[in-house]
Amino acid sequence: MNIPPNLPNARPESHLFYQTRQRRPLLAEARDVYMWNVEGKRYLDGSSGAMVSNIGHSHPHVLAAMRAQMEKSTFGYRLHFETDPSERLAAKTAALMPEGMEKVFFVSGGSEAVESALKLARQYALAIGQDSRWKVISRRPSYHGCTLGALAITGYAPLTDPFAPMMQAMPKIPAPRAYLDGLDPEDPATGAHYAAMLEAEIIAQGPETVLAFIVEPIGGASTGALVPPEGYMQAVRDICTRHGVLLIHDEVMCGGGRTGRFLGADHWGVVPDIIAISKGFGAGYAPLGAMVAQDRIVGPVLDGGGFLHGYTYAGNPLACAAGLAVLSVIEAEGLVGNAARIGALLKSRLEALMEPFPFIGDVRGKGLLLAFELVADRQTMAPLPAAMNAYVDLVELAYAEGLIIYSRRTRDGREGDHFLICPPMTATEAHVDEIIEKLTAALKAFAPQALRAMTKGGVR
Repeated sequence: MNIPPNLPNARPESHLFYQTRQRRPLLAEARDVYMWNVEGKRYLDGSSGAMVSNIGHSHPHVLAAMRAQMEKSTFGYRLHFETDPSERLAAKTAALMPEGMEKVFFVSGGSEAVESALKLARQYALAIGQDSRWKVISRRPSYHGCTLGALAITGYAPLTDPFAPMMQAMPKIPAPRAYLDGLDPEDPATGAHYAAMLEAEIIAQGPETVLAFIVEPIGGASTGALVPPEGYMQAVRDICTRHGVLLIHDEVMCGGGRTGRFLGADHWGVVPDIIAISKGFGAGYAPLGAMVAQDRIVGPVLDGGGFLHGYTYAGNPLACAAGLAVLSVIEAEGLVGNAARIGALLKSRLEALMEPFPFIGDVRGKGLLLAFELVADRQTMAPLPAAMNAYVDLVELAYAEGLIIYSRRTRDGREGDHFLICPPMTATEAHVDEIIEKLTAALKAFAPQALRAMTKGGVR
């Protein structure tokens, strides 16, 4: 059998390695919401990569800004020079943050942003004489990054268990998954119920030992675009304030305009003490992220001997020039508003798929951070059998149709299947039609095995 030379299994063995041995086609080019392999097949980027390419691929304004900066300088070490792009991006970033969030520390990605937030919080506690505070409470499931510090606050067993002996275990509370617990997410009592778990954990740990609580305002990969129940975010803010605990918002995935507001937490008007942002902030044009903090936190740290932390590429002028251009595109093209409008349409179309496909148990999210979850029984929300590997199979079926989607295990990484549908913020109604057409074809191909599993479980 003659195999075309550019197919994955016909190419020479790669010297690269990532998570698995799986190969993918070679990427030829990418424009806006589309990507092409070297064979000419077109894919609709229905997940913006890993929820990164917020303004689409190869935007000419960003490419022009990067070329212009490359003619000036591509690197200026922060201990030797200040650079115009980093200063301008810091000012622009601060202007987009809630009032009081004025100090910016640039990084190369989300894990670095979270790690920086943890270390700033600890150094702040030391600077104000609260040495006993070191515990960071997070949620289960959650994902906050792949460094050991970020993994210690991640609640996702397959990713954390192998490294547990190397980390300082941190306390966890349940994520507010009202849809699994049979609670009404629109009822303020539900939000109060889950927030009370945070206060109980702070008291159980000893308030004088708790440094911070970190939370994704709208869930990312681990919870699949989970929107908190009514009143939850405000209650969490009040609890942290009452106990002197810093509130860190992980906006790595939900920040940057994707949810229909620039920050996920803007939907509730809640102001944290520290913010971590990345992914859509640089939109894939250069490795870029930021930690943003209140000056009242940064000031004592700098006055007490300085921030004992740093990265070689922090504030890289080329990355910051790209970031500035990304933010200008978001504003000039009204992409935050478009994310809200097109996201509402896409969500309604995903909800309509629940009728022909009874194994879709939940659709959730805001703006263009959306997800649906597969179940064996909508009444009990029992997951499909883990051995089915639905979270892998449906992704592959969609990929064969020319649609890229993103999946994870829903229940602490062990079972359950959710799929993130998060096209770039440039998506149009026509793109929504195409996403639904291709996704429907993939679901139809997947349906026989899902329906068999439901029947075996006594559901049908």
